[in-house]
Amino acid sequence: MHSTTQLPQAFLSRMESMLGAEYPDFLASYENPRRQGLRLNTLKISPEDFLKISPFSLEPIPWTDNGFYYPPDVRPAQHPFYRCGLYYLQEPSAMAPASLLPVSPGDRVLDLCAAPGGKATELGARLRGKGLLTANDADSSRCKALLRNLELLGISNSFVTNETPQRLAGTFPDFFDKILVDAPCSGEGMFRKEPAAVKTWSTDKSESCARLQREILAQAVHMLSPGGLLMYSTCTFAPIENEGAVSYVLDHFPEMDLKQLPETHGFSPGNPQWGNQDPRLSRCLRLWPHKVQGEGHFLALFYKKGAGAQNSRPSPRTSKNRKLPRPQRLLLEDFLQPLTAFLTADFDWERLEIRGDRAYLLPDGLPKVSGLHFLRNGLFLGELKKNRFEPSQPLALALKELPPAHMNIPCQDARIPSYLHGETIVSAPGECSMASGWGVLCADGFPLGWGKLVNGTFKNKYPRGWR
Repeated sequence: MHSTTQLPQAFLSRMESMLGAEYPDFLASYENPRRQGLRLNTLKISPEDFLKISPFSLEPIPWTDNGFYYPPDVRPAQHPFYRCGLYYLQEPSAMAPASLLPVSPGDRVLDLCAAPGGKATELGARLRGKGLLTANDADSSRCKALLRNLELLGISNSFVTNETPQRLAGTFPDFFDKILVDAPCSGEGMFRKEPAAVKTWSTDKSESCARLQREILAQAVHMLSPGGLLMYSTCTFAPIENEGAVSYVLDHFPEMDLKQLPETHGFSPGNPQWGNQDPRLSRCLRLWPHKVQGEGHFLALFYKKGAGAQNSRPSPRTSKNRKLPRPQRLLLEDFLQPLTAFLTADFDWERLEIRGDRAYLLPDGLPKVSGLHFLRNGLFLGELKKNRFEPSQPLALALKELPPAHMNIPCQDARIPSYLHGETIVSAPGECSMASGWGVLCADGFPLGWGKLVNGTFKNKYPRGWR
């Protein structure tokens, strides 16, 4: 949107009251073109290395080390690097919550409202394949998109659930070291990016969102381990959904306090007068579109008082790996052993699980759970068929560099779009490291998917659902 004429008058009146002298600058921001961003997947490539090979010009986003603005005439999703999972397209301000939640390898992390995965994929990348990422969304259709994006970016230690926060809280009390709640909201901060959001806006919607946000936050507090951190974020300006939601937590959960977030890069502090007047609300952050090159956002970083509750956590899940017949076990070992050093996660044979004819690598630290609806637990490795093992697309994308068996061709090669459309392609001398059999097609060294080399022909194994 590049005009204020379509914005609701009730919204404009409230914003004028909130912003005072800044209101004209706020209105003027709607006349400016919005900036578009991509976030590099540091699980597969460093920003320094990507900038050496980037096919388009990039400008750093100041509040995150791996985020960049790209020009409006560029289409990054059409480049093979996107299909290799090297980056995720994300609105620049939306990169701030995951960037400012300090996640370390080995943490147990929950993204409670995770779909479609922009923040969850960043949290997963920063885990470096160690620990557990539980990515949840209550919407089943959006949860499928979440799983696809996690697989695309090679996040191999995720537990993807489709549950209500209440049911998750019953399974994971005091469990997670870090929680992100990017809450459903009235979306006012995205009016410029998504004009359709204007049509569904009302003051009643803000009030109903605020009720839902409080319910979600109450369950998140229950799941946070003492000593843990909880990032709350929205993409709205409405005080009832921002300082109001934070006030609710501070008023009802005395074990919770706020950490100071950095007021840099044009970020503004929260306003205690828009909440319960607690001065701690100034530790929150607001991202205004007239002060940053991004859309509207709100962030608050809570911490839970007390020492970590490691000893009270559920015990790690043990593998359900049934005793495989020797031929099947050898199939798995022969295929997977050469790949383990190239995966985005540590491969532990004790965490191998076989369900039906499917093989999975479970996340480290996944507890024994029952009754929860989930789409994926860990990395789907492939299927055991009669006398053979067929690897999965997620396994190909969980490889961070050239595996031993590969066919490597340049990004600009016309065979890449042919492959992505499901067509068989022909190899040239020196492109394949294997004489025959399974191999990964790579674009300039980055895995795209599987194929099978037979007499110089690379038979396409790219799944229909990924095309």
